[in-house]
Amino acid sequence: METNCKDWRYTVMPAVFTWLKETESGTVAIDLDATKKYAADILKVQGKGGTRMGGLVGSGTLGENSYLSSEQRLSLLKALSSVAKEYNVPLISGAAAETKEELAKIVTELATVGVDTVMMMPPKTKYTPSDEEMYAYYSLSATAAKEAGITIMPYNNPDAAGYHPLSTDLLTKLAALPEVTALKISTIDVSVIETMVLENKDIKVLAGVDTVTIHAGLAGACGGITGVGCIFPKASVTMQEYVNKGEWAEANKISQAMNSISYLDAQPLLLEYLKFAFGIHHNDVTGGLRTFGKKLNQQQIDDVHTRYALAKERLEGLGLID
Repeated sequence: METNCKDWRYTVMPAVFTWLKETESGTVAIDLDATKKYAADILKVQGKGGTRMGGLVGSGTLGENSYLSSEQRLSLLKALSSVAKEYNVPLISGAAAETKEELAKIVTELATVGVDTVMMMPPKTKYTPSDEEMYAYYSLSATAAKEAGITIMPYNNPDAAGYHPLSTDLLTKLAALPEVTALKISTIDVSVIETMVLENKDIKVLAGVDTVTIHAGLAGACGGITGVGCIFPKASVTMQEYVNKGEWAEANKISQAMNSISYLDAQPLLLEYLKFAFGIHHNDVTGGLRTFGKKLNQQQIDDVHTRYALAKERLEGLGLID
């Protein structure tokens, strides 16, 4: 695979967690200092080949985007912007809305706090929009992004959207918009990626599910956005290095080593599961349990412990624990 080490899209990027703290009044608030520290710690890590994460994703699904108010989201991203600038990587933010007008407004707001690229979920509607409606939804935000001097990344996530995936014809059409820097594809059906790349070899696709990072790369994805990489960044970066060089057997060893925990990235409770695993990794189980999301039951907690321990043991055998 032809790669460009100066292009952040040919790397893996962490979808960082939003760390929370309990205030004196007993409420839960964003811990900006802890969130910045953990984000910086991830960006410091090098793979075996010497590369690092190429971007920083904040306020995505794993960043509790759907639970944050607009004010909270903007303050979080403003804080993460300073980390992104320190490590000279783009700041990417998640965004979701019901209407194209609302999404365009969010794009404009995010640009004011240092966001470089807005990763956009399909519209949150009770019905499945037509391709024409979907194109209008994204193209209006492309116009807003152009005016704000930033870019956008349409995000194909059928499970989160609640309806069928965006068609390859629509995705290809969206990719042609000048303001679209890449497409994020969160599906285990990587044939979607292969189909688009066969039609247009210049299209930029980022994989969005940790379980299929290698398969997506083989299909033509240039990079990826990772949740598990927040927990095991050295392994995630090294695996992407092998993918970029086409060394599939070496990449697959790492993928298999992380399989037990990567599985959690493809589950409905991925936020709660992976955030708890992150807490285990940093000996902060209380922090790992603190979320605006759902509370895990004991069976789920035990399962995460088991999956984390197995992945850690396997990665230690490969010399990939930070």
